[in-house]
Amino acid sequence: MIYKKEYLETFLKNQEQLFDEPVAETIEEADEFLDECMAIVADSYKDVKMYFKENGGDISGMTKEEVLSQAEVFAMPDGKYLIVEG
Repeated sequence: MIYKKEYLETFLKNQEQLFDEPVAETIEEADEFLDECMAIVADSYKDVKMYFKENGGDISGMTKEEVLSQAEVFAMPDGKYLIVEG
């Protein structure tokens, strides 16, 4: 998958929300890491919800804010969401 530069920059800046130590230090490393772990871009909250349901995540009873605040969900500047498996 090809990730927008702004997505890579956002991931680099916020990667500590999911990982104890940085997994990437440059845009290129971030791109390679996200590609290796098959990170996806969700267009909306509905798509984030569908991702968790399809991948066995138990989000029943969670509010929208709780779902979107999961460590593997990174809010992107354009309103989309990058989902990274930890």
